[in-house]
Amino acid sequence: MGDTGSRPPQLRPGRALAHTPGASGSGSPHRSDSRPPQTPRGARHSDQDGRLGTTPPVPGRPTFLLGLPALLLALITWQVAAHGPLARADEHLSGSLVHPDRLSELLADLGNITVAVPILAVVLVYTAVRARRAGTDRWWLPSTAAAVLMAAVPAVIVPLKEAVARPGPPVMGPGTGFYPSGHTATAVIAYGAGALLLLPWLRTPSARRGLVVTCLTLNALVAFGLIRRGYHWPLDVAASWCLSLILLQLMLLVVARHRRGAAEG
Repeated sequence: MGDTGSRPPQLRPGRALAHTPGASGSGSPHRSDSRPPQTPRGARHSDQDGRLGTTPPVPGRPTFLLGLPALLLALITWQVAAHGPLARADEHLSGSLVHPDRLSELLADLGNITVAVPILAVVLVYTAVRARRAGTDRWWLPSTAAAVLMAAVPAVIVPLKEAVARPGPPVMGPGTGFYPSGHTATAVIAYGAGALLLLPWLRTPSARRGLVVTCLTLNALVAFGLIRRGYHWPLDVAASWCLSLILLQLMLLVVARHRRGAAEG
């Protein structure tokens, strides 16, 4: 790992986590209306793929990335709260998927706060130190934004749990508050934010792809463990995925806005 230029790496919003890192982005220095930029081409610092900076995101992409998960989250929440056909199908599917064993329990534990948060903390410190040594403006901002987002997860998840009050799978016994899955949200935010912070510091596309695959695999394993162990219904997990994607995208947009404000100031 290492930086490849005089300017420190920065994340760029509008790139979904599942997109292949290192692929060519919307890095054209020309405006979207095909007119040349006011700043001379030679005076503009070009960004590497995956950075926040002078290159604007692709028009419409942030709206799509926020809108689609929000729409799915609203649909799932409505069906679960009303115990509609989708929720009934979800419960039927869960009955054929639940087979508690030691492996599924260990995989579900990857979404525990005691596992995921320390891993994110290491990444936050590492990327903040590298950004500071590289002389990045507001070097603390991405790590701080990720830490605040991680701390905000309970404040978002707990009210939803109380409002929906969904009972858990039969193996969990009586009780409510299983929708959405807190373990899933913890895993997606911790591993997802960590991957987003690390991506710009990796030199090669293969290293970036490896990081993304690792992040996706960890979250898939957490979901598999939660469902197979019977800790959550499948829709509990799906809703947390949608919610977490929205939160991660908001984090990127906030960081990008502050970066642009600092550059223009």
